[in-house]
Amino acid sequence: MPITDWPVAERPREKLLARGPGALSDAELLAIFLRTGVKGRTAVDLARDLLTEYGTLSSLLAADRTRFCRSHGLGSAKYAQLQAALEMSRRHLRETLDRGQGLSDPGAVGRYLQSRLSGYPHEVFACLFLDNRHRVIEYEELFRGTIDGASVHPREVVRQALLHNAAAVILAHNHPSGVAEPSRADEQITRQLQQALLQIGVRVLDHIIVGTGTTTSLAERGLM
Repeated sequence: MPITDWPVAERPREKLLARGPGALSDAELLAIFLRTGVKGRTAVDLARDLLTEYGTLSSLLAADRTRFCRSHGLGSAKYAQLQAALEMSRRHLRETLDRGQGLSDPGAVGRYLQSRLSGYPHEVFACLFLDNRHRVIEYEELFRGTIDGASVHPREVVRQALLHNAAAVILAHNHPSGVAEPSRADEQITRQLQQALLQIGVRVLDHIIVGTGTTTSLAERGLM
C-alpha cells in the first residue's frame, strides 16, 4: 500500500509536522529523506531495508560514496543530498559556537565535535583553537590514523596554536570502536600536550573523546 493511502497520522511527513521530528523512528526520518520508494516498496519499507543492511542510522550516514551508491534505491544524487544535509547540520552546530561569546555550553561543544568526528572509520585527532575569551578561532583535524589509533605530534599542535595565535585549545579525537572511554594512552598524550602548550602560554581546557552517540570529557573525569 502506498504511503498516500496510509492514515494521515501515520504518514512520516505529516507525523513530523504534527508531533515534531523527535516522535519519528529512524526509519520514518530516513523515509522523509528518501522521499520515494522503489517498485513494490514504499519509502518506509526501503528505509527499513537500509537500516537492516547497515545496522544503524549512523553507519548509513557514514558510508562512503561507493558503498552508499551500491545500496538499492540510492545513488549519486541521494549521496549528494545526504552530504549537503550533514554539512548544514555541522555548520549549524558550528554557528552555535561562533556567536561572539566565550564557550559556555559544554554540551554544544560535545555535539559539534561528535558531528565532525563520529563518522570516521579510523581515528582522527583534532583541536578547537580558542582566543583569550574562549571564543572559537578554528577547528582543525591534525592527525589521522588507523582503526586502532593515530600518532599525535606535540610539536605540530604547538605550531598550529602559534599560527592561530590561540590562548587555549580543546583537544578531541574519536574512537572508531564507538566506546568513548579514555585509555592510558589518551591520558598520556593529554599530559604531553599540556606540558608542550604550557611552554607557549596556551591552556588545554579539555580533551573530548567521541564515541557512537556519546562523548567523554577528560576534564569532567578529573583526568587532566
